[in-house]
Amino acid sequence: MFLLAKSASAATAALGFAGYLLNAFGINNQTWLVLTALTAVVVLTIVVLSGIRRSNFTNIIIVSITLFSLVMFILAGVPQVVSSGGENLTPFFPGDKPLASLLQAAALMFVAYTGYGRIATLGEEVKEPRRTIPRAIALTMLVTCLLYISIAVVTVVVGKEVIDKLSTADVSLAAPLEVIARVGGLGVPVIPKLIAIGAVTAMLGVLLNLILGLSRVLLAMGRRRDVPRVVARLNSEQTTPYIAVIVVGVAIALLVLIGDVKTTWSFSAFNVLIYYAITNFAALKLSPEERLYPKWLGWLGLAACLFLAFWVEQQIWLVGLGLIIVGLIWHSLIHRLID
Repeated sequence: MFLLAKSASAATAALGFAGYLLNAFGINNQTWLVLTALTAVVVLTIVVLSGIRRSNFTNIIIVSITLFSLVMFILAGVPQVVSSGGENLTPFFPGDKPLASLLQAAALMFVAYTGYGRIATLGEEVKEPRRTIPRAIALTMLVTCLLYISIAVVTVVVGKEVIDKLSTADVSLAAPLEVIARVGGLGVPVIPKLIAIGAVTAMLGVLLNLILGLSRVLLAMGRRRDVPRVVARLNSEQTTPYIAVIVVGVAIALLVLIGDVKTTWSFSAFNVLIYYAITNFAALKLSPEERLYPKWLGWLGLAACLFLAFWVEQQIWLVGLGLIIVGLIWHSLIHRLID
């Protein structure tokens, strides 16, 4: 489920990168969108194949540029947020079915908060993982939450009319923040260009980290014989699971061919919520000595994830359920063959 969800997230990031890049050059073409996204997948797959040190160095540069651009966007929008007095934030739940819209949005937004999970996938390559990983996850969640809330408020206040117009399925739909910064009138001409650069690096950062994390999950699955053992092979330096990286890159590239950000994101949302439900269920099975948090949190997480999962489009969760059945059959067959 993790592989399915995050491969779809990676495809969304690749299409998002292509959307922002092409939008910056005034290109609005679906074919170019897909080709540019595929190029990004190929290039970053090669970067990950080059090793963890080079990947981490690339990631530090990407994240630094992204954070700077987002902070500048927030600061540029603060004056309008203050002067508006929250006018564009009312009604807070607009539409004919506000509750259904809220729950669907919550299901889709869940994906955006799950990036911290990839920290845990690198446990084999982190110093003092038991101490470092929980701290890194907590810090990531806090910073991400503050950034998202700030960006959401600025976006709605500054770009409410622009958001309403972003209903056509073109390249601009894959680059909404840059469009809002450009058309919304932030009063700082350089902000749209800065957002375009930051958005490009943000999408590349997501894609890079997903290829890195997914390949390590596939490596672990190969060692456990949950998938063919060949994916657990390492390169001659014993530093990179090169076959797992290539398999992940190909899977993401195939999903990019869908060419629709909304579809790949929705598919990712359903699968993420299901595997987080499974994760919460697994947490309930921990012994008191292993448990870090109260048991009721596991029950709450399990119920909430299962509840939100089915608020995405019906065809998405039907396909998701079908793939779960295929996965269960595969798991049963491969272990019978091995045993």
